[in-house]
Amino acid sequence: MSAMDDEFDVVAAWTEEAARALGPGHAVPAGCRGSGSLGSLRWLADRLDLRPGARLVDSGSGVGGPAAWLAGDRQVQPVCVEPMVGAVHASRRLFGLPTVLGAAQALPLADRTADGAWCLGVLCTTDDKAGALAELHRVLVPGGRLGLLVFVQDGPLHAPAPEGNVFPSSAELTTQLAEAGFAVRERAVADLHDNPHEWADAADAVEAEVERRHGDDARWARAQEQSGRMGTLLGSGDLEPLLVVAQRSA
Repeated sequence: MSAMDDEFDVVAAWTEEAARALGPGHAVPAGCRGSGSLGSLRWLADRLDLRPGARLVDSGSGVGGPAAWLAGDRQVQPVCVEPMVGAVHASRRLFGLPTVLGAAQALPLADRTADGAWCLGVLCTTDDKAGALAELHRVLVPGGRLGLLVFVQDGPLHAPAPEGNVFPSSAELTTQLAEAGFAVRERAVADLHDNPHEWADAADAVEAEVERRHGDDARWARAQEQSGRMGTLLGSGDLEPLLVVAQRSA
């Protein structure tokens, strides 16, 4: 099993277990960890401009925290696609979200069925960014908007990258979007530390509970190593968390 399996599959199941044990108010903050801050989610949601009842595809949805927040805050109908079995089960059990097992490069959805889409921290975890963007273009209606959180690398890395991560440059991301049929409408650097105290405390409590239960498991140590590497690169400025909203061509 790879370190990415530990981080996104095994720990996803443990997160569900801990969030359920700690009770209401813990699941959404814990489920959003690694997918941007609350301010980042709001920035994207505002610019996706989705009406209540609109269908949004979340590609690489993890345990479903961002989709659950969006459904509650904007009254949209998310459809989650996630390649890790543990995360799929967690999304269904924690939030009751319609979640299917599938890869970003082969979304199990019909053409032009989504009013909007987002993909949060996922492009960095695949070599086939063109395939993932092409699938998002395929499932969006003409003119539909795509929200992205992408960790971009515009210079050398001075510390090891997390296993399985391949970071695009800002220029490469712009080119990849254009080649997939998207026009960038707006972009901004994300502030990943703008969560309200109660949100951050809830996420921290879930992480502490997972560590209490599984801290002696080697898979927890590997997942923490992955997270630590990402934190080091963000802290040094080697990586920049970029928010992008792009529009699908007609």
